[in-house]
Amino acid sequence: MSENCVFCKIASGEIPCDRVYSDDYVLAFNDLTPKAPTHILVIPKRHVANLAEAEETDRELLGRLLLACGDVAARAGIDQTGYRVVTNSGADGGQSVGHLHFHILGGRPLAWPPG
Repeated sequence: MSENCVFCKIASGEIPCDRVYSDDYVLAFNDLTPKAPTHILVIPKRHVANLAEAEETDRELLGRLLLACGDVAARAGIDQTGYRVVTNSGADGGQSVGHLHFHILGGRPLAWPPG
């Protein structure tokens, strides 16, 4: 756990969230400021800053995160109509929280390019 990381505090239960999925490695919860009708964040419970800082030892965790994204989309009922999975890495990539996280966006047609 990183002491000042808001997502680490959410993963530990120190900060409450609207949890939609949890296992030993992954937590998913509804975004507080949704950008689509369905906007869920999927995070590792262990601190990893971003994809650029992920290591070979994180290979299994990264797979678990992506599989959880599919499970969460199905639970949210958007797996048949379609959804987007996004992760931002670093400041220029738009990462606003320094803890790896995936956005699951759906519930409406999504435009391309995104921004």
